[in-house]
Amino acid sequence: MTEPDEMRPRDLRRGRRIGVDVGDVRIGVAACDRDGILASPLETVAAGTLAVARLAEIVDEVEAIECVVGLPIGLSGREGPAAAKIRAFCEDLSRAINPVTIRLIDERMSTMTADALLRQQGRSGVDRRKVIDQAAAAVILETALDAERMRGTAPGEIFERSDQRCNGDS
Repeated sequence: MTEPDEMRPRDLRRGRRIGVDVGDVRIGVAACDRDGILASPLETVAAGTLAVARLAEIVDEVEAIECVVGLPIGLSGREGPAAAKIRAFCEDLSRAINPVTIRLIDERMSTMTADALLRQQGRSGVDRRKVIDQAAAAVILETALDAERMRGTAPGEIFERSDQRCNGDS
């Protein structure tokens, strides 16, 4: 018996993507394979003045076709101050990785999911703290990959810099 079309996984766009979980202190980074089958933790980048440059290097190193950034949406479904920080961060990141696209994905519960997965793996509290940001980035990226596979289109919002919106430039 075959599955109805809406239930059958669809093909993903080919190419590596990176997932990014931006925090005030650390930025978790994950990457997937060219077929988008598996998202894996990659690196933790210190937040601060050098973060955007390091993320741009990672995008270049893995030849990413897209950067999936977690957008903290409140449980009410609204964006708050944390989401505004992420959008401001993406302004700088977008300039640094142009023409690679940034896609914003709802990251609700990603850190809690990552923490639960690390606990299931038997990681201690100290050990979890070292990799939680990477694991959250992997959850964000995996969520995006799963959604694209099921829907047949990439999920989330393509980030446009403020100067792109005003000028209509790419």
